[in-house]
Amino acid sequence: MSTTTPAPLLHATGLVADYGGPAVLRGIELALTPGTAPVGVLGESGAGKSTLVRALRGRVRPRGGHVTFEGRAVSRLGRRETKRFRAAVQVVAQGGLDTDPRWSVERALTSALTDARKAGRTSGRTVADLLDLVALEPRFAARTVGSLSGGEKQRLALALALATRPDVLLLDEPLTAVDPAMRGRIADRIAEEAAEHRTAVLLVSHDVELVRRLCASVHVLADGTFVASGPLADVLHPADDAHPAVRGLAAAAPQVAQRIRG
Repeated sequence: MSTTTPAPLLHATGLVADYGGPAVLRGIELALTPGTAPVGVLGESGAGKSTLVRALRGRVRPRGGHVTFEGRAVSRLGRRETKRFRAAVQVVAQGGLDTDPRWSVERALTSALTDARKAGRTSGRTVADLLDLVALEPRFAARTVGSLSGGEKQRLALALALATRPDVLLLDEPLTAVDPAMRGRIADRIAEEAAEHRTAVLLVSHDVELVRRLCASVHVLADGTFVASGPLADVLHPADDAHPAVRGLAAAAPQVAQRIRG
């Protein structure tokens, strides 16, 4: 009995991206497929991680190569296809909470659930469900968005993205302001959510521990390209001739390497 490998939903092929100057990304190959384990991209600040997310979301037009959604170039989607794409592919960025600070948390989440229903992506979830998903207590529903701490805003941004039951979740340093213990707890919940709903997840981060908690495989981004790819255990035990960024990553994360070996 043969099995068919599912096709990637969001796919970067030979991706080259820039902002009008030297290339920030060069020859990136990345496939995000629903029902597969989350994928990580590790890299230092300035490596191009956010540019990769922006290109996948269609906010940076490729100079070379392609980014496709359901087999069609993201840069050429029609109006109806673009609406579906924006509902299906959600981004959670480090400081990207685009919500009126005067709104209550409940109003923001209710609005997201309403938008999901209009897009045909009803999850059956309530505001209380979404708060619980990101480990925010029910009392936060009455708080204004502007009164939240940085970490609480990041958790709200994640709840808003999950309200649409996305097919693809792009996480760009999503929990930098959340304390480490809570960060791990939320990473576990994201993994459970992704497995239950077959959501394809990409996590780009410099946080090796967070990547370990969430991702089965990783790419190391340096000099605009992937310089190593594979299971994190292999990446953290590089060969002597590995790229300096890979060796530096391994040297900076000995405790994570020990956890993997253990």
